[in-house]
Amino acid sequence: MGDALIKEEFAMWWEKKNRPAAPLDLETVTLPSPTSKMETPMNEATTRVPSTTATPQHQTVLGRTVVLHGQLSASEDLLIEGQFEGTVTLEEHRLTVGAAGQVKAEIRARQVVVMGTVSGNVSAKDKIDIRRTGHVLGDLKAGTVAIEEGAYFKGSVDILRDESPEGSHVASAHSGRETSA
Repeated sequence: MGDALIKEEFAMWWEKKNRPAAPLDLETVTLPSPTSKMETPMNEATTRVPSTTATPQHQTVLGRTVVLHGQLSASEDLLIEGQFEGTVTLEEHRLTVGAAGQVKAEIRARQVVVMGTVSGNVSAKDKIDIRRTGHVLGDLKAGTVAIEEGAYFKGSVDILRDESPEGSHVASAHSGRETSA
């Protein structure tokens, strides 16, 4: 009697599995409205790392294994994680030297963020930001310079001021010795 029951259950399962699906009745199917939001709760294993910089829409990345020599110019933001030697010109954009990045170059950009190593003079229209892991050997010229505690910097700093009727004002500081901020 036990075998017959098992065979009957198997036959019912096999029938359900191989039965073709019923055709959809399009009148009874309801789709979510385009304005409805789907919420996905984060589980405890998911972690969020807060970003200290906004993610740009267009950014070129030179990866860790990239080694380049020459002149580099672009009309978009640039992240260097590899090695570059030469000149970098991003007049209206941001250059970020990632933690693994090694740059030996004269740099001109709107904004420069250094988390890796830079050897050479850096000029930025807006701001130069040397992060804790940053290492800079060279002169800085920018509207604003920020050096995070723990960063390494050796060179001079020129703070550019907006043009005024009396003329241009430049504040200058020079470091003749190695400095670790």
